[in-house]
Amino acid sequence: MSLYWTRLFSLTFRGVQSKLIYQCRGIRVTATCCQSKFYSTTPKPDYFVTTPIFYVNASPHIGHLYTVLLADVLSRWHQLKGDNVLFSTGTDEHGLKIQQAANKNDQHPTEFCNLVSQTFVDLFKEANVNHTDFIRTTEKRHITAVQHFWMVLESKGYIYKGGYEGWYSVSDEAFMSESDVKDIMIDGKTCKVSVESEQPVIWMEEENYMFRLSKFKDKIHDWLDTGVIHPKNFEQNVRNMLTNLTDLSISRQSDRLTWGIPVPNDPTQTIYVWLDALVNYLTVTGYPNVSSRWPPDCQIIGKDILRFHAVYWPAFLMAAGLELPKKLLCHSHWTVDDTKMSKSIGNVVNPIDKMNQFSIDGLRYFLLRVGVPHLDGNYSDVKAVECINSELVNVLGNLLNRCTSLTINLQQVWTGSCVEDIEKFLSPADQDKFHSLEHLADVVDRFYTEFSVYKALQKLTSQLHWTNAFVEHHKPWQLVKSEQSLDHLNVVLHVIMVTLRNCGILLQPVIPNIANKLLNRLNVPVDCRTFENAKELSLDKKTRQLGKDNSVLLKRIKI
Repeated sequence: MSLYWTRLFSLTFRGVQSKLIYQCRGIRVTATCCQSKFYSTTPKPDYFVTTPIFYVNASPHIGHLYTVLLADVLSRWHQLKGDNVLFSTGTDEHGLKIQQAANKNDQHPTEFCNLVSQTFVDLFKEANVNHTDFIRTTEKRHITAVQHFWMVLESKGYIYKGGYEGWYSVSDEAFMSESDVKDIMIDGKTCKVSVESEQPVIWMEEENYMFRLSKFKDKIHDWLDTGVIHPKNFEQNVRNMLTNLTDLSISRQSDRLTWGIPVPNDPTQTIYVWLDALVNYLTVTGYPNVSSRWPPDCQIIGKDILRFHAVYWPAFLMAAGLELPKKLLCHSHWTVDDTKMSKSIGNVVNPIDKMNQFSIDGLRYFLLRVGVPHLDGNYSDVKAVECINSELVNVLGNLLNRCTSLTINLQQVWTGSCVEDIEKFLSPADQDKFHSLEHLADVVDRFYTEFSVYKALQKLTSQLHWTNAFVEHHKPWQLVKSEQSLDHLNVVLHVIMVTLRNCGILLQPVIPNIANKLLNRLNVPVDCRTFENAKELSLDKKTRQLGKDNSVLLKRIKI
């Protein structure tokens, strides 16, 4: 059963001990926990969200973009609610795969990493992703953080030197147990591959540094009991991984792997790429210096890296005496026309090309509307066009056109209304639906809090669909023809505009450009576009001029 703790007092440190005073639903509890020098003297940001750092062995595809968009939406949503947000992403640039890829391209690893990392920077900028930190594992601040973290683990007795024998996947940069590999036939030969990724594995025997991962089996189970994994269906996968938990090799011989961070005080060994990579989440908070930003509220990952974030990562943090992430949001993958994306097949979808084809917000909307974390998403151009045209062009755009058209809204104003007129011209059912706009923001907030962005969009689209049906029923194009029907017309326009304004505010995290254009057309002041503003009905007779940009929100897309 999860508990909701509220910190009452700031941390008081004595050596490496800190006393934390908490309140749990009115019950005061005092706990003592072990801390490193990673502590806070300043207020913690309200929300800290991370994406994995992306491996620079290939250019980004729509799966990478989807991951970052989930984080971007959560970040923007919390900013909409007035929270101070830290949102980190970046690139993972060490390891044998990078070393081999650079050699294959006849480049130094630094040059290779710079080029590929820049493609991620460019994509996120083009996609209007508002990250607050882009971390690269080749940065000096990160190397400092990783080596300090290593020394903390070592000082606490969790690292020892020993011989490692086992399977290793170069493609996955992962050590494998016997249960993690299987035999398959490749070109008539029996080969060992990873069960999860089906990438080839090699048998490795060498002297490495080992981490006492096996000591954390029960503690990781306890952590899982708090409901940290979302969606829930991924939790059992993690528990299965803990069944035969053995100690983990966390270094490679530097004569085999030169491209990485050296083990402190032992240049013959290079730190395992996943230990290196996972520490990035600490690096962006300023670790090992004084920080107030730990732990993350939500860490977003793909299902292929669940083991590293739900087994290795919590064990590393517990060993270092640091708090664990509050939530791991694990999402499934994207197929293309029901086929797995693959460079060999040639069906990898370039997100830059699709943004040029469908617009930035069009692609953002489609991926977030169709993507469901617990199931693999299926990308197709036809599906994207249908979704964007149906919901953004036909529903949202058409509704704005209807209430701002010169033939219906002659004076080009935001029309005022009042309770009496609402009750006079609307049926009880319509009145209830209109007044439900006061609660729409809270419903959407609940979906975002549950990481169900697609459900939030379903709810908003449903409200907009109802409003279009409301327009068809009241026929404002006929009401405008009669002087006696102008009060009725004003009520209809008011309902449309309030719906558009409130939905537009709530759509800002997903389609920021289109939402901004919509709110500008309705002449909604920039400082009146917050979460709380999305609960208002504006029931008064005041009118104001509409914004002057009367161009369409989004042009219909053709294949």
